[in-house]
Amino acid sequence: MDSLNAAGVTENSIIGSDEGGGSPTHETDIDMGDVKAEPVEYPSPPASRFREGEKVLAFHSQQLYEAKVQKAVYQMREWRYFVHYLGWNKSWDEWAGIDRLMKHTEENVQKQQELKKKQDTDKNEKAARGSQMKTKGSTGKRGRKRKSDVPPKDKDGPPPEKLVNIQIPPQLKKQLVDDCEFVNHLGKLVRLPRSPNVEDILQKYHDYRLKKDGLISESVGEILNGLQCYFDKALPAMLLYKNEREQFEKSIKEDVSPSSVYGAEHFLRLFVKLPEILFYASIEDETLTELKQMLQDFLRFLQKNQSAFFLSAYHSIDDSDVVVMNEEN
Repeated sequence: MDSLNAAGVTENSIIGSDEGGGSPTHETDIDMGDVKAEPVEYPSPPASRFREGEKVLAFHSQQLYEAKVQKAVYQMREWRYFVHYLGWNKSWDEWAGIDRLMKHTEENVQKQQELKKKQDTDKNEKAARGSQMKTKGSTGKRGRKRKSDVPPKDKDGPPPEKLVNIQIPPQLKKQLVDDCEFVNHLGKLVRLPRSPNVEDILQKYHDYRLKKDGLISESVGEILNGLQCYFDKALPAMLLYKNEREQFEKSIKEDVSPSSVYGAEHFLRLFVKLPEILFYASIEDETLTELKQMLQDFLRFLQKNQSAFFLSAYHSIDDSDVVVMNEEN
């Protein structure tokens, strides 16, 4: 069966990552008995530069695209915007900071066109140089095209309409947003090693399906093994934020697999990138349909066990040398 499997995973099938937005805060009412606290006045947030429903220009993969602001949220002392790229699948919707957005004005549209023109020129020049090199190196012999002969993938990635649409539940999307806020904005890390780790979670899902269905098909086992293999390959290439690199180097040695050290927080990031990874896996349509159904079921399983699998708080980078963790969840 052509499903996810270890043989289909290569370093070349792994491509870049993006980042997400912010997380809401919660107020808690505390009973202080007869003590009456003075009300605290919080400063009003600065005016948002963009409003919900506004058409803007958004940077993505070094290009400017027309987009629409779906949500505007002020958190962690900054405005963040959830944008939809006009004419593109909703799977590309994402959170963006103010540094990636521009007003949709004639002047900025002109900048967009100039940027696109420059990138097209650079691509054409690069293609021409590659064609010349190929002509010079040709021997006149014909044969099978090797994988090494295939041109490198476009940095902009495959067209969204050709990607597998994996729906991440809203609660897990918020988990991704919180994860990004903890690491990138608060300077915190997931304490390693995690328990349960990715291997444990996959085994728990296997046991869950066995109890639910009475037996496990061979394809389910292949897909679970493939997910673990994809995670081990993808983590260092595309699932880590910049300030997690040092922790990775300290935690993962040659004889240690990432799936035995990292947990649900990093595993969930893989599902954001799976549509692009699967695009290059050359999986048959029938198999891809079965795979998508199981991935959706696995995400529902993660959501159902969210409190048990995911951390509610990360730790300071200053404590990164402490690897022992006592958690009941």
